[in-house]
Amino acid sequence: MRIAFFGSSLVSSYWNGAATYYRGMLKEIAALGHSITFYEPDAFDRQANRDIPDPSYARVHVYPATKDGWQRALAEAVGSADLLIKASGVGVFDADLETAIAQAPGPAMRFYWDVDAPATLDAIERDAMHHLRDAIPRFDLVLTYGGGEPVISAYRRFGARDCVPLYNALDPATHFPATPDPRFACDLGLLANRLPDRETRIERFFFDVAQQLPDKQFVLGGSGWASKAMPSNVRAVGHVGTGDHNAFFASGRATLNVNRDSMARYGFSPPTRVFEAIGCGACLITDAWEGVELFLDPGRDVLVAASTDDVVRHLRELSPQRAAEIAERARRRILADHTYARRAQQFNRLFKGATLATTEAAE
Repeated sequence: MRIAFFGSSLVSSYWNGAATYYRGMLKEIAALGHSITFYEPDAFDRQANRDIPDPSYARVHVYPATKDGWQRALAEAVGSADLLIKASGVGVFDADLETAIAQAPGPAMRFYWDVDAPATLDAIERDAMHHLRDAIPRFDLVLTYGGGEPVISAYRRFGARDCVPLYNALDPATHFPATPDPRFACDLGLLANRLPDRETRIERFFFDVAQQLPDKQFVLGGSGWASKAMPSNVRAVGHVGTGDHNAFFASGRATLNVNRDSMARYGFSPPTRVFEAIGCGACLITDAWEGVELFLDPGRDVLVAASTDDVVRHLRELSPQRAAEIAERARRRILADHTYARRAQQFNRLFKGATLATTEAAE
């Protein structure tokens, strides 16, 4: 099968948290025998901040971030692909691409792949004229990288033929235990870009914790924090490319996960960083979200915090030995149940099922 995938970027994680999700999923999908072309715009300085060269498992087509650019890219894709996939959050011309792919002529199947379903659904809910209200029923399948039953039900309410979460996972070939790096040494690390719908939660679960624990050291990785006032025991290290992820997660006593507001509200949406940090051997502390127990056992595989005080307590009680034990149990669990190889097999079954349903409907 020839797949044309329109996404934010496969080769750069710069202001692009979905990059490692795309890489893990598409590498394993290609391993099942599919041919993939990844279409990404030349936007947001991502090409100047590449983490990887063009990978062996996909052809990367970088198109100009213009109307003519996306139209030419789509014309090529429509003329050659068996499956057209539009991911959410490309960043430029999203509405145009989603409308055009949903209405694309020819026999190719069309999937919408939402990598931020809670935010997308909130936007559709607020806007009675949102373009996806018309586009969603035209796609053969909606995939999401999380959300569980709340997201599935919401998409079906907006007319999706079906909606299936393909959760974030681990690629053990890219995220694995590494030697600690003094640049990232700390008691608690956080890797997160500065985003409006997550900043308040990061203030509560990270900055306020640092203020209450002046004897401990905190490291913050991610873009956008240069102008943010923060406690003196927080060291902001800026954008951390994927080549440094393993060292970042291996260098702290614990790593923090903080969900965006919408993801915490919908639940069942473990971010990519959860699996990557654990794959690198990190002891994970996460803010509370519904469904965490489907992926990890709270108290044994992961430490869950519903408040600032919970994070403070976890750090005060967390010995190096206990952190190592939690990290090892979690890594075994993720390697057994939550790898991209497993997710790709699920994708394959879904594609075959959608193809069969489309054939039967045509008959």
